[in-house]
Amino acid sequence: MTDVFTPEQRSAVMRRVKGRDTGPELAVRRILRAAGIGYRLGGGGLPGKPDLVMKGRRTAVFVHGCFWHGHDCARGARQPKANAAYWTAKIDRNRARDAAARAALEAAGWRVVTVWECGMKAPDFAVRLVAEVRDQAAAVSTPASSSA
Repeated sequence: MTDVFTPEQRSAVMRRVKGRDTGPELAVRRILRAAGIGYRLGGGGLPGKPDLVMKGRRTAVFVHGCFWHGHDCARGARQPKANAAYWTAKIDRNRARDAAARAALEAAGWRVVTVWECGMKAPDFAVRLVAEVRDQAAAVSTPASSSA
């Protein structure tokens, strides 16, 4: 299937894809703020530049879009038909970078919480996220933070 946009239009669409302050990221921030959990933005020089950092808890939170980070859900498993080789390589690089960042943070003694876009649709997502950030995850099983 060919692209429905001209190259110039596609370029304009892709320029509007945000890397910060995305809808899922803002939702996670609202949930944590409502629970009274403080955080900093931007990663503060940590490997992988986490979306949210809680230094006192030594917790780093990554909010991942399923497509961009190659999650194993329906949206993340979808393969682009146009320029497939480029997108497959890009998503593979993203996954490798995510794994390296996670390993580096864990080696430095940080807890890493990965929030997947698809996991945010669960009705109990907010409760599970807050429990995991507060390090009560052992009592609450959370698919929102699968380490894929």
